[in-house]
Amino acid sequence: MRILIWHVHGSWANAFVRGGHEYVLPVVPGRGPDGRGRADTFDWPARAREVPWDRLRHESVDVAVYQRPHEIDLAREWLGRDVPGVYVEHNTPVGDVPRTRHPLAGRSDLRLVHVTHFNELYWDNGRAPTRVIEHGVPDPGHLYTGELPRAGVVVNEPVRRTRVAGTDLLPRFAERVPLDVFGMKVRGLPYGTHEDLPQHVMHAELARRRVYLHPYRWTSLGLALIEAMMLGLPVVALAATEAIEAVPPEAGVLSTKVHVLADALDAYANDPERAAQSGKAARASALARYGLSRFLSDWDRLLGEV
Repeated sequence: MRILIWHVHGSWANAFVRGGHEYVLPVVPGRGPDGRGRADTFDWPARAREVPWDRLRHESVDVAVYQRPHEIDLAREWLGRDVPGVYVEHNTPVGDVPRTRHPLAGRSDLRLVHVTHFNELYWDNGRAPTRVIEHGVPDPGHLYTGELPRAGVVVNEPVRRTRVAGTDLLPRFAERVPLDVFGMKVRGLPYGTHEDLPQHVMHAELARRRVYLHPYRWTSLGLALIEAMMLGLPVVALAATEAIEAVPPEAGVLSTKVHVLADALDAYANDPERAAQSGKAARASALARYGLSRFLSDWDRLLGEV
């Protein structure tokens, strides 16, 4: 199957392009948001190939996977024809959440795929036919050493996304345990910062930290959280959105009380054996629920139907 897909969410696409299909990634001059092509910080297989946007008419595309509303029109314009498609919703609704109507709510011709059950529950999907396909993550291996009694955090653009990402909470956690923040545009924070690292380098560095902190208030489900669990890190996270489903009690501590989370960070930082045991449970749970083979099988089934 030949699938048209845009590079929007790198970590999700990193799993998606590992299926048994051919993945066509548009490229525009300057590699802007509507045509970034392949990712720079992920090692994608050769079957994920770039095609200039003005040559897409010559591609025999079987199905399109949309992730932003305007991509539906882009595909029709660039391909010069209509193709079957599905729409992936990565994000939680924003604004007046109980009344947030999805952009595809008025359509019944496209499958609306949510990446978490929380998203499917909280969006007003209208008459759009929905499906939940939970995340899948390539196994980075059990790299955990926990040699550094510090907490690792992964967040992109923590200043712009202060409330969403819980960046405003970091000073309270840093009073108890030293923090290292990984991601895009993290320089300038008063913690150890590690910016724009290739994924395998970030994984190796993150695995040296004693515990993983997930301070997000409002996010679908950070893939970095699942990756940290697969690496073997214990998890301390806000009990918000899908995190309460993803992290079992034996794998870490979830709470809406900041002081409880700070105590948990401190306890893990000062008890390497407990941290390692919780990390093993986190890895086992993440592999069982978010393994790559289940994810790709779910997508093969849906794409076959479409």
